[in-house]
Amino acid sequence: MKPFTKLVILLLSITFFVSCGNADDDVNFRLNTGDGLGKGKEVDECLNLGENDLILSIQEQFTTLPGKVSILFKVSDSDQNPISGLTADQFTIYEQGRNDDCFNTISTSESLARISPNSQVFSNNTLLVLDLSNSVLSSSLTELKSASISFIDNVMPDTAQESFKMAIYWFDGENELHLLNDLTISKEELTMAINGITDDISNDPSTDLYGAVIKSTDRATELLNASTQGDKIGAASVVLFTDGTDQASRFTKDAAQKKVDEADPNISFFTIGLGGEIDTQVLTDIGKTFSVFAANKEELETTFNEISTRVSERANSFYLFEYCSPKRDGSGENNLAIQVKAGSKQGAVQTKFDATGFTGGCE
Repeated sequence: MKPFTKLVILLLSITFFVSCGNADDDVNFRLNTGDGLGKGKEVDECLNLGENDLILSIQEQFTTLPGKVSILFKVSDSDQNPISGLTADQFTIYEQGRNDDCFNTISTSESLARISPNSQVFSNNTLLVLDLSNSVLSSSLTELKSASISFIDNVMPDTAQESFKMAIYWFDGENELHLLNDLTISKEELTMAINGITDDISNDPSTDLYGAVIKSTDRATELLNASTQGDKIGAASVVLFTDGTDQASRFTKDAAQKKVDEADPNISFFTIGLGGEIDTQVLTDIGKTFSVFAANKEELETTFNEISTRVSERANSFYLFEYCSPKRDGSGENNLAIQVKAGSKQGAVQTKFDATGFTGGCE
């Protein structure tokens, strides 16, 4: 082989290697954007807590006199699956002041540690988006209504909370995302809206699937921006049901997928497909958080329930953990580490808080 040819091959090999490396870095960066430690950092090695099986991502933190420390974070496993249902006794608190070589364990009982309602700092909005094209209205409307009501029952809290809201939209072949029920905390209002759907609701028998994806993503983005005003943390879920493919051809698949891929990382996307006319790959790509498919209308409620479990778990994986710190005014800035254990898994995150003005007692 000639020297010049060898040089060209070498340069091409280096270019290929560098390109692959950059692609991997991009993927990791995107994942860490939504599922890293947030405002926290890795725990100091002096605690020797081991590898994290659970990821605690700090979303916000603040202190309240006379001595309360509040941390809002979400918990997921190493595969990014949300972890819900944790209780205060599963958390361990560690503090490190300026006179401490390492961290001291703070008793959760003595510090009155608790998981508090997070409505004052967290807002979660769910958009249920239903395909009401002719094929659904003529063959599976009864089953869809029953499955949607079951979804509402599972996702919305039994007692209305300002931090959990849902809106219902529908689409057919028109260039519009139709509003069925605006954002509300009322489970009863949402159920009435579903029951009110009739088989003559649509004037266009076609299916504008890609338009519905684009418009619902835009709406979720608007709601997320509005709900995060005033130092609130927000999350949103788009849950889209269809029994077919895009027929209107008003928008392209690439445009819809780009809208989903470039959405805020705190927006989750779920899809539910029915029957044999759907494109499972398209729905899987659009429902990048989770997708599920029903072979027939009798399976609809089961699939809606499966999605509702995922939506509920994600919403309930945000925790407002609060405790009364023993640190007092004059101690300045202190390190804080929080560890959680769930079965055989554990995870921890570290942050700081300022104890200026802290005195005895806690609300």
